[in-house]
Amino acid sequence: MSRLVIMGVSGAGKTTLGTALAARLGWRFLDADDFHSAEAKAKIASGTTLDENDRAAWLARIKPVFEAPGKSVVLACSALKQSHRESLTPDYLVHLVIGTDLAHHRLSTRSGHFAGPSILASQFATLETPQNALEVAAGQPTATQVDQIIDAFGLKTE
Repeated sequence: MSRLVIMGVSGAGKTTLGTALAARLGWRFLDADDFHSAEAKAKIASGTTLDENDRAAWLARIKPVFEAPGKSVVLACSALKQSHRESLTPDYLVHLVIGTDLAHHRLSTRSGHFAGPSILASQFATLETPQNALEVAAGQPTATQVDQIIDAFGLKTE
């Protein structure tokens, strides 16, 4: 069983990429956004940055599901700080890299999500660029990103 995290700021395309990668490999997909409390979602929607207590509780809800035995799993999770990534202990880490202009455009034009462009400045300020991650450009087609990840890590379907 393998555990892979796709991390990056809001608007990078973590959910889109994670869904496609998990489907191609036959792995489970988890979206960390599904683990936010209602209060945290309301904070984010209002443009208020989550504090480390919010993030710790959120990661504590994710961790047992991410580590549950069974199928390999792809997790789409901002995991902006090194401590967040260390708490998840993934086997593989992908940093979905995006510039501020593209991220702002994506968040400004998407609907039905609680995170809007007002949180981007804090996301980029919080981001601690990982040293041990595969960097994938967010502006590429999803299929290209999936191929890049599978090739780089030698991943196999289940």
